[in-house]
Amino acid sequence: MLPLDPHADKGRRAWIACPNCNDHRGCGACEQNRTCTEHWRYLLSNTGSLLHLQCPSCTHIWDHETHFGATRAGEQRTSRNPWRR
Repeated sequence: MLPLDPHADKGRRAWIACPNCNDHRGCGACEQNRTCTEHWRYLLSNTGSLLHLQCPSCTHIWDHETHFGATRAGEQRTSRNPWRR
């Protein structure tokens, strides 16, 4: 088991399922896609839409691509904004 990253800050959290421990299974709030007081992840950092996360339960570290908002440098968007002319 890894130690918590030194940049782990409880004030920066994300509600993404951990691919390692799946500790959110069986939780009513998580299964309804609501924010849960127990099953959050440390948001260590982000690069555009790529999140760098750590699970406080099993300390697993992984990246999660949201495809939302800002994209990383050099990445092309495939969809166009229908409201923009």
